[in-house]
Amino acid sequence: MDDDRIPTELWVRAHVRRCIAEAIPAVIARKGSPYGGLVMLKLNQLEHGCRVLTQTRDMDGKTAWLAAKENALMPETDADAYIERAVKRDPDLWVIEIEDRAGRHPFEGKVL
Repeated sequence: MDDDRIPTELWVRAHVRRCIAEAIPAVIARKGSPYGGLVMLKLNQLEHGCRVLTQTRDMDGKTAWLAAKENALMPETDADAYIERAVKRDPDLWVIEIEDRAGRHPFEGKVL
């Protein structure tokens, strides 16, 4: 690695533990590159539907999230299809699935 960021695997595992500590069910649905893969969140709001967020950087280089489908709720099958297409484009992608009716998660960064 050529910068001071921690490996993706360590970052993901720490955040999943934060979810569990905050009583938010979360699982690593897909492991990507342990050192440099991007992260995608599938926020399963159960009967309400799902939101999908993709990790990115803002203009200041800070972690941010790009919302799929204008941050609209979508059926879980649509969310899974969106994620599947993203994985085909980027095999290093990590996918974290979080189940929370309110859509809460402890991942820092604003939604763009």
